[in-house]
Amino acid sequence: MPDLHDLPPPGGLEKEEGDICSHVGEDVDADTLHPSDSVSNRHWRAGERVREKPRPEIWIELKKNDVYDLLPYSYTKFKKWTILTIIFLVQTSMNFNTSLYSNGLGGISDEFGISLQTARWGAAIYLITYAFGCELWAPWSEEYGRKRILQTSLLLVNIWCIPVALARNFATILVGRALGGLSCAGGSVTLGMIADMYEPAHQQIPVAYIVFSSVGGSVLGPIIGGFVETYLDWRWCIWIQLIFGGFVQLLHLFFVPETRCTLLIDKIAKERRESGMCVHVYGPGEISVLRNERFSWKELMHTWFRPFHMFVKEPIVLTLSLLSGFSDALIFMQIQSFVLVYNQWGFSKVQIGLAFIPIGLGYIIAWLSFLPAFKRNERERNLKPHDEHAQYESRLWWLLWVAPCLPIGLIIFAWTCSGPPIHWIGTMVGSAIIGIANYSIYMATIDYMMCAYGPYSASATGGNGWARDFLAGVLTVPATPFFTNIGGKRHLEIANTILFGISLLLVAAVYVVYSYGPTLRKKSVFAQQLVKKATEDPDSGQSRPPSRISELY
Repeated sequence: MPDLHDLPPPGGLEKEEGDICSHVGEDVDADTLHPSDSVSNRHWRAGERVREKPRPEIWIELKKNDVYDLLPYSYTKFKKWTILTIIFLVQTSMNFNTSLYSNGLGGISDEFGISLQTARWGAAIYLITYAFGCELWAPWSEEYGRKRILQTSLLLVNIWCIPVALARNFATILVGRALGGLSCAGGSVTLGMIADMYEPAHQQIPVAYIVFSSVGGSVLGPIIGGFVETYLDWRWCIWIQLIFGGFVQLLHLFFVPETRCTLLIDKIAKERRESGMCVHVYGPGEISVLRNERFSWKELMHTWFRPFHMFVKEPIVLTLSLLSGFSDALIFMQIQSFVLVYNQWGFSKVQIGLAFIPIGLGYIIAWLSFLPAFKRNERERNLKPHDEHAQYESRLWWLLWVAPCLPIGLIIFAWTCSGPPIHWIGTMVGSAIIGIANYSIYMATIDYMMCAYGPYSASATGGNGWARDFLAGVLTVPATPFFTNIGGKRHLEIANTILFGISLLLVAAVYVVYSYGPTLRKKSVFAQQLVKKATEDPDSGQSRPPSRISELY
């Protein structure tokens, strides 16, 4: 099937009988045209015009395969990785903001006369509202484009840093942090861009790259924060966030194009109508508007609540999001004990910050370990193209081996964190192993959901991000009392051992999902509808989006 942009140049075409767009320049009987007519096999003469203005009942829908070579799927490898690297920095900056604040707790406490425990609410409220921001921004990027939404998000995040940095009371800090977190589009939009540029069979390596930026940004904060806390005023914890955020926003503005395929197809269709190539061709988004299916308040509400609906109603999204969320929350609580643990060895603030490096090393090890797993998974998918387990659950195969690193790392940390005479290196070995598990669980669950939900991956992964950030935020304030008030003399060992016990249940869930994944997917109505649409129409993934939940439920 020829692509539209590959058609012969004007003047070299012969009109084909019954060819709609080949009649450009002649009087056309609109009654002979039908909305279901395909564009793919039609030709036209550039510069000629259909004299009769096209009516809504004679649209011809331009589809993905008609213009595939003009979409982000066909970008050069260099261009794709340039975009991915900038998105990597964007995602790093957003997660950097969640963690660097904690290094200003002492200064905030002293300046405003509040306890450290109260000051922690600035970190907690950012994470909690960040969780909702991920959900609320995600579907808008699917409807109105990734670039516009991400630029708006970055601008607002940067703006809300200013009142926090200039705050004269703690209430201002809380409000600024809450609005800053709510303004974060988060990983749901950045991961959605991968689905725009890569077909499902080729998404794993880019996903692994962006997932690394998400978890890595949270570790970068305390590493840099140790130096900031030692040598600068607490307000620099906020100014540095603004400087980093402004830098990545400019990079994104000037070097990252729009990648949402439905919007690009709309643009191509409009250009071809205006050039006279074919005045009856419309993009999927334009057709949604013509059918009055886009800008009503009801449509807006459906769009807004799509991620929440998917989180509650889709077993795949719910199960994997809770698995990833509780895993991240456990690790986040364990990290809260770092100050208590390393003070026993007399670590300075800078040294405590550097103690987060082993977690980052764990992330790197996990990232590299997935590369051969991707190759194995690709071979299996190619050998068994019609096997559902090979196409979906095989993406979780490597997680079966590395998920046990979570309880292993926690128990090592738990019983080496009691201070001298035990050497501190034991805790760092445990932290590195925990980092391997955290990255792996996030990576595998995200990869699985992106495969299952394709063009709606931003909404699906929004549930994953919501669970991770919300649970981490809720546990920020009680984390320190948890480690200081449980277990008497061995409070650090006992508290971390409790986390170890909970992690065993989470690891068991990984094997359940791997074994019963097909059953979960069959109960996930949205995922099944997308599979059905893709089977009936290969273009459906980027054709008119079923943006209303009611279309699928």
